[in-house]
Amino acid sequence: MAFGWIDEQAELRRRAGLVRTLRPRPADSPLLDLASNDYLGLAHHPEVTEGAARAARTWGGGATGSRLVTGTTELHTELERELADFCGFEAALVFSSGYAANLAAVTALAPHGSLIVSDAGNHASLIDGCRLARGTTQVAAHADPDAVRKALGTHDGPAVAVSDTVFSVDGDAAPLAALAGACRDHGAGLVVDDAHGLGVLGDGGRGAPHAAGLAGAEDVVVTVTLSKSLGSQGGAVLGPARVIDHLVNAARTFIFDTGLAPAAAGAALAALRLLRREPERAARARAVAGELHARLTAAGLEAVRPDAAVVSVRAPSPEQAVRWAADCRAAGLAVGCFRPPSVPDGISRLRLTARADLSEAQIERAVLVIDGARP
Repeated sequence: MAFGWIDEQAELRRRAGLVRTLRPRPADSPLLDLASNDYLGLAHHPEVTEGAARAARTWGGGATGSRLVTGTTELHTELERELADFCGFEAALVFSSGYAANLAAVTALAPHGSLIVSDAGNHASLIDGCRLARGTTQVAAHADPDAVRKALGTHDGPAVAVSDTVFSVDGDAAPLAALAGACRDHGAGLVVDDAHGLGVLGDGGRGAPHAAGLAGAEDVVVTVTLSKSLGSQGGAVLGPARVIDHLVNAARTFIFDTGLAPAAAGAALAALRLLRREPERAARARAVAGELHARLTAAGLEAVRPDAAVVSVRAPSPEQAVRWAADCRAAGLAVGCFRPPSVPDGISRLRLTARADLSEAQIERAVLVIDGARP
């Protein structure tokens, strides 16, 4: 029977407690949200939603084509210009998603004969970029610049190291300055995904590379998403103009994909301008993360100290993690639930988002619910 193996896979997932299901949420959900990636609380901000609506009224519901045909509007180039300026890079290129941006950066910058050194904790989009690239990939120990240096030393030719800046599972930060040093020792490039750093780390939320003094470096390329701190959708690659020009000509997820919808570009641009005016939002997100961690650990829970806005709480097993998250939801709190294969170390977790717009009362309520629902 066609696709008969699917039933076997479904049964294996069920036995392992790894079944995933879609849960549509209403627009007016009563849940306290610590599950989304809306770090700055901008997804529903009036300026951001009006930016989306105005762009849709002006440019239409869709981009109408790939970026090289009709999918590049003046709005897209305006967003690229302001995003590059905010983060401190020479140029930027907007994609339909952060996933597409990562595939583009890795595949286009790792041609045949090159070496990719990938952190063991990298996001799936970076891993898939490595799989699709024509270069050879070596996986380096997590957040270990010496391991990266050792791997680069085995190769004579073009090379690039690839890493998240803030890892999405535990919220720990990569040692970017040391990684850049290891790459420069071997003439390699550095590609980093700042999805969880933009809007949270750096001066006024300019990102982890900016905080590490790497903004604008000719050997550093940064990918970002517009769907987290900026409350919109889409992604972008930032870097030297010659790298961006290369992506326009070589990145398949740019050349063959429809451009980002104008509404998403308009929302992201409005959020970026709001962040420029209100840079304190970045510090508030970090402060909320620190407060959540302090209260959770004081309650005896095993929480990982956050380097940005992700707070991870260890669970005893996949099944208990699912039950814990469900009990939190029943008590009015939405939290993320990370289980294998989404976690590289096989340890299940609750994943909490520290949003800049959370009040002290909401922080206290969240901790009480999580503690009270623990397995």
